[in-house]
Amino acid sequence: MKKSKYNVAVVGATGVVGQEIIRILEERKFPVDKITLLASERSAGQFLEYKGTAEKVCLLSEETFEGIDIGLFSPGASVSAVYAPKAGKAGCIVIDNTSQFRMDPDVPLVVPEVNPKAVAEYKKRNIIANPNCSTIQMVVALKPIHDAVRIKRVVVSTYQAVSGAGKEAMDELSDQVLAIYNQKDIEKNVFPHQIAFNCIPQIDVFLDNSYTKEEMKMVNETTKIMGDYSIKVTATTVRVPVFNSHSEVVNIETEKKITAKEVKKLLSKAAGVKVVDDANNKLYPMPINASEKDEVFVGRIREDESIPNGINMWIVSDNLRKGAALNAVQIAEILIREYL
Repeated sequence: MKKSKYNVAVVGATGVVGQEIIRILEERKFPVDKITLLASERSAGQFLEYKGTAEKVCLLSEETFEGIDIGLFSPGASVSAVYAPKAGKAGCIVIDNTSQFRMDPDVPLVVPEVNPKAVAEYKKRNIIANPNCSTIQMVVALKPIHDAVRIKRVVVSTYQAVSGAGKEAMDELSDQVLAIYNQKDIEKNVFPHQIAFNCIPQIDVFLDNSYTKEEMKMVNETTKIMGDYSIKVTATTVRVPVFNSHSEVVNIETEKKITAKEVKKLLSKAAGVKVVDDANNKLYPMPINASEKDEVFVGRIREDESIPNGINMWIVSDNLRKGAALNAVQIAEILIREYL
């Protein structure tokens, strides 16, 4: 008999993504029977509000997943590596926001607007992976175009907000701005260089091929989600002094010709996408407009005049919502609607 309500655990509940998950569960009226908030020793004992009630944050342990139906994880990859398989074995279906399981062939990597049927593969390990925030917003915009004219190549450059690196990163940007205005020395703890009034062309560590780990996440995750490993992807990821919402310049080459007008029409009907593209009135997506919104915003759509079948786009989305928490809750909604 199908349940009407589910026991849900939020792991990493006190982090910026964890708190966003809690808000979205309430906003979207997810059928929660009992909510369990979990975190490390450092954060356990705090209280977070859910539906007007102060819920105590409990210590994450192996025993906490007995009787839990769905676990929404965002605690860091090393923690997920230990606890997600244990939760899965206890019968809890894990939706993991970390990078730990994304490229595992037995774990589906899901963006609901792109590959919702992949959720069915959760049964292999009781784990579903949530993609990288930058990948999510890009593939939501690319999928309708790929279905129409097949994308051969993607060149993406990102302008990523500091919230993608957590609360400490947001605090560092604030503190550095204040220090500069007050003519004091700045402190660098989260980023390798000053982030205030600067751009840092490095997100995560460098790999042997001179790309960063973040860049290769976008390359590898895109083809897995799109279900087409023939798509060529190259990425450059940059951290910018914006508090929230990632922006991306995306250039695509397609197999068949598609005009900018046709792309605008296609995306205006696509699930999860909002086209904001009116050059005459200087309208295009910006981070300040995308924050706290669910949609992926697309603008500056134009044909690449250097090749026969090319399109340029500007894509902006709230990296904490659609790039993480909302995507995870949407996966959970598919799970309870179709499979539980």
